[in-house]
Amino acid sequence: MTDRDTRRRALFDFLDRRGIPYTWYEHPEARTCEEARRWWRDDGSTHCKNIFLRNHKGDRHYLVCFKASEQLGIRDLERRLGEGKLTFASARRLEHYLGVESGSVSPFGLINDTEHHVHLFLDRALEHAPSYAFHPNDNRATVVIAHDAFLAYLAAAGNTYEFSDLCPERARNPDL
Repeated sequence: MTDRDTRRRALFDFLDRRGIPYTWYEHPEARTCEEARRWWRDDGSTHCKNIFLRNHKGDRHYLVCFKASEQLGIRDLERRLGEGKLTFASARRLEHYLGVESGSVSPFGLINDTEHHVHLFLDRALEHAPSYAFHPNDNRATVVIAHDAFLAYLAAAGNTYEFSDLCPERARNPDL
């Protein structure tokens, strides 16, 4: 069993122990949303882009999730947080805080953040999505999880989170 298989199994065990329903499917490795698009199923779920960021001091970390079809307004988020420039966290930080490799980032990595250090930002457009699709800490599979089940997962993971306007293009054009 590989590290990625172990990470996937740990997530499934976490969800199963808590009675949180989900479905999943395997596919070839997909390190980006652009690569993954060809494997996505037409199941009505919202596919998300997930970015792990750190502040300029490196003492705060943020997981940011938004629709794969949108662009993050990182400068707006920087202004709102007032912590200076945000940058991508290193591979070492990804492993330390979320227990994943680059290309496998998702909110499911929060099960590995036992100190609840990482704050999760979810774009407001995700707030009422019926279901979501994320990697299960392994970019060779996709988990589909209903909205209420995802909120139950977030409560069980224990990290702070919030729904917020993260994609300014949609704010300028609400029809997106």
